[in-house]
Amino acid sequence: MTTSSDFTPPRRVLCVGAAVLDTLFRVRALPAGQGKILPYEMLQVAEGMASSAAYAIVRLGGAACLWGAVGNDAAGERIITDLGKSGIETSDMLRIDGARSAISTILIDDQGERLIVPFYDLRLHDTVKAVTERDVSSFDAVLVDVRWPKLAFATLSAAREAGIPTILDGDVAAEGVIEMLAPAASYIVFSQPAAEQLAGAADLVESVGLLKRKFEHAFIGVTAGETGCLWFDEASGDIRHLAAPKVKAIDTLAAGDIFHGAFALAIAEGLPIEETMRLSSMAAALKCQVFGGRTGAPTRAEVCDALRDWNVGVSRKARESVR
Repeated sequence: MTTSSDFTPPRRVLCVGAAVLDTLFRVRALPAGQGKILPYEMLQVAEGMASSAAYAIVRLGGAACLWGAVGNDAAGERIITDLGKSGIETSDMLRIDGARSAISTILIDDQGERLIVPFYDLRLHDTVKAVTERDVSSFDAVLVDVRWPKLAFATLSAAREAGIPTILDGDVAAEGVIEMLAPAASYIVFSQPAAEQLAGAADLVESVGLLKRKFEHAFIGVTAGETGCLWFDEASGDIRHLAAPKVKAIDTLAAGDIFHGAFALAIAEGLPIEETMRLSSMAAALKCQVFGGRTGAPTRAEVCDALRDWNVGVSRKARESVR
């Protein structure tokens, strides 16, 4: 007979940042110039960096709370409703009078590549509430993106003071945003474009080394799509490389966000870093096989099943592996 003591409650992760109403159009090929292009599939879905990461956490068996902002409009209501129905806690989402909710139009071609036209109303993020250690004390990890820097910094700072792991989704951002947020983050996982831009180097291994020297206090990782992921190994001082799982990419939209959500949950669960990177890589790869942005996020069972058949090792000779 089982009792309540036999069950471990899911780890709770706070996600801070983007909430967007996306309209996805699937097309045979991305346009090369002006004219009309006819999609053969369409979907509207509430997502965004932090929102998609939160959904990944829920799908992988965790609990996710989202702090974001929408306008006091129909799109905002749709965003909050959709995310809430997806299992994300949205009670602390802000509705901002006088601002329009974030929306975007996205074309996705048959190779899984995309063209994104986003609209963000800067007034959405004018309001920044004070964040205390008490506000974040119930969470096992905090993940922030770069879309709401002031709230992200306040949240990271409070979480770090409370001794909670803090994760920064280091995507391309306005000048100075990463530099502002990074000191309060214990883990920073960059996208390849952001890493190369910030490090000023085109070589991924060199970029990881330069970023580690720039942010010595933090774990440094980089996601690089089909090339896989790299990170600085604190124990050995090596830069490690994990090749990406081989999949047929249908839709790469939100794959990086799924990676970050899986990463944050694994850190909250206390998994070793190599296991964390494997889990995150597989979750992102499985998502790429499904059209629909964040709705393609896999379950924990699906990821675990795929990991059992994935025998790719981690390389210490990263420069040779990713050249």
